[in-house]
Amino acid sequence: MHLKARLLYFLGGLYWRTFKPLAWGVRLMMIQDNQVLLVWHTYRPGWFFPGGGLKRGESFEAAARREASEEVGATLGEVRFWGLYSHLHAGKSDHVVLFVCEDFQLNGRTDFEIADHRFFPLTDLPAEVTGGMKMRIQEYLQGDHQPAIG
Repeated sequence: MHLKARLLYFLGGLYWRTFKPLAWGVRLMMIQDNQVLLVWHTYRPGWFFPGGGLKRGESFEAAARREASEEVGATLGEVRFWGLYSHLHAGKSDHVVLFVCEDFQLNGRTDFEIADHRFFPLTDLPAEVTGGMKMRIQEYLQGDHQPAIG
């Protein structure tokens, strides 16, 4: 299954770069008890914040709630806008809205995209976390963050 998922991810990337070079997505920094919930996808290595792309006609918050439900079986309470981040690479223009949620419930269900999901202490993240995510978590720990565009 993982090989098939990786192949689909690769082919999807070719499609997106060719036909939809501008993409909008959401991510969620889900935090409880000084721990952050991260996911490991079936199609690429590394730990990430849950999230994904917007569907046609969907608001950013609605997409965040849907992705949290699909990826980690979460029902979200209040979500706060954290920032808007752009990734310009390989002929593609990705824009991701990041939310923070400290009020959520997990039901134990995940979808086919998620190989694993775990809570990690905010001050002891796994090595496979990107620098950008580490920066967002540091901002959270500092406690004085203002919504940002970067």
